[in-house]
Amino acid sequence: MLNKIEGKTAVLEKALDAAWMRNEVISNNIANVNTPGFKKSFVSFEDQMASAVSMFQIGSTQKDSKFLPIGNDIRSIPAPEVMQMSFTSVRKDGNNVDVDVEMAELAKNTIKYNALISQISRQFNSIKTAINEGRR
Repeated sequence: MLNKIEGKTAVLEKALDAAWMRNEVISNNIANVNTPGFKKSFVSFEDQMASAVSMFQIGSTQKDSKFLPIGNDIRSIPAPEVMQMSFTSVRKDGNNVDVDVEMAELAKNTIKYNALISQISRQFNSIKTAINEGRR
């Protein structure tokens, strides 16, 4: 049971790190909207996370010892990474930041961040309830 809680918490922690990093990257993009030649950056995380989580789930539900365990190590969850979108250009000065798109991404990321904080808070409340044996 504790491994299951630890796994969920680790996944939420990594997702929270990615959302925080994404917030910083989007803010940097917005700050450089008028910098000639600036190329926007983005955070790559969700696709790698989905594959790592699916591998973790496959490995953790395996009951037969004849098969090799696959990906049941929580440390295999990837760290978010910042990548630069250097192959596009929106304006003649070489800058590829569209402030409207960035503001929409910032709003979407804020909602995602708040949802993750809420999930982590529920997770810790569940642990607290288990420790207190259901008493407040």
